[in-house]
Order: sequence, then C-alpha cells, then structure tokens
Amino acid sequence: MTEEKIDVLARLQAVRERIERASRGPVAERVRIVAVTKGFGAGAITAALDSGLSDIGENYYQEAADKFREVSWPAGALRHFIGRVQRNKARRIAALFDVVQTVDDLEVAAALDRGAGAAHKTLDVLVQVNVAGDQRQGVPPDLLGDFTGALRAHQHLRLRGLMAMGPPDPSAADVAFARAAACFERLRAALPSATVLSMGMSDDMELALAHGSTMLRLGTALFGPRRAP
Repeated sequence: MTEEKIDVLARLQAVRERIERASRGPVAERVRIVAVTKGFGAGAITAALDSGLSDIGENYYQEAADKFREVSWPAGALRHFIGRVQRNKARRIAALFDVVQTVDDLEVAAALDRGAGAAHKTLDVLVQVNVAGDQRQGVPPDLLGDFTGALRAHQHLRLRGLMAMGPPDPSAADVAFARAAACFERLRAALPSATVLSMGMSDDMELALAHGSTMLRLGTALFGPRRAP
C-alpha cells in the first residue's frame, strides 16, 4: 500500500464522518464524492480509485489528458470535467470525460453534443446554476427552465442535475445554497431522472449537505494542500 493511498484512506474516513455528522445519520453511501485531483499527479488519481472512490474531477483538459494516460481505470470509474468549458476544446472534453458539470452555454452544449456523437457515446451533463449572484459563470435561476428545456433537445447529452458554486463571501453561502436547492427541486419536478445536486467543497460541505447536496467536489479534504507551482 502506497503512502499516498494511506493518506487518502485516512482523510476519506474523516470526510465520511463529517458527512454523517452534517446529515445527522448514516448517509455516506448516498452522497457521492468527486475526488478533485487538479494540481496533483496521476498518483493521486490512483490513490483515490484504490481507496474505493469512483468519481475523479479535473478542471483543465490538457492536464487531465496527460494524467489520465498514466492511470489504470477500473470498470465503473467516472471522469468529471468541473472547469470552464472552452468552446474550442468542447469536442475533446466530450470524448475524454464521462460527465461535464459546468454546462451554462447552449453553443458550448451543442459542441459537446457533437463531440459525444463523434465518440459514439452519451455524455452526462450538469447545468451550472449561478446562485451566488455574482459575475461568475452559471445560468441565472430565472432562466434555468428555458435553458434546461433547450439542452434536453441534444441527442447525445443526458441531463443529470445541477451544479452550484458557493459565493466568495462565506456569510452568503446559506442563502446561495438554499437558492440552489430550490432550483434543484423545480428541475426534479420537471425531470425526475435529474437526481444530482453537485454542491459543496472541502470548506463548505456541511452547509451544502444541509441544503440537500447529493455530490461533493473535494480536493484539499482528500489530498491536503496543493503544492505551489
């Protein structure tokens, strides 16, 4: 057993305990954990997979492509793209990843659809909703219904739910996460198969869970601080 795997196993146990405390019950199996390996080497991906995690998240196409070639992927492992999708890389992202969590532009969605079609696959996607009220990416909540309706017309994309980022100001996170939960309930009422609410990172997972998150995106909590470049 590598030292890297030992470290991840210990941190994963601590994460599961945090999840159970935050949810006031044994719900660790219900909440999926995406191990965010941005800034870490391929060994971090292998350590996460060897520790029983099956969801790996990366932010940048080229970094992911370079590392993924070094990994022996077990059956059932899913590669999540969680960064900003550049239109000129959308086709390659669609081919390399199993899930794209940051769809917020219909032209980008069309490019992902073409890329998935060329790769003879169905790509799972989440719509990123901007619940923080800032200028970062994401579909405004009042436009979400029209956006998801248009997105569902794409043959090679399968809408699985929503993704939300917490606001830069932690004191505003409760309101933002409540807004995301309301958006998620509206989407589920229209599309019962949309069962994923990806919300919560290492610093705010408890609050995200309190608002119904079903998927956490964790880097530091699993791997420790990233090394300075």
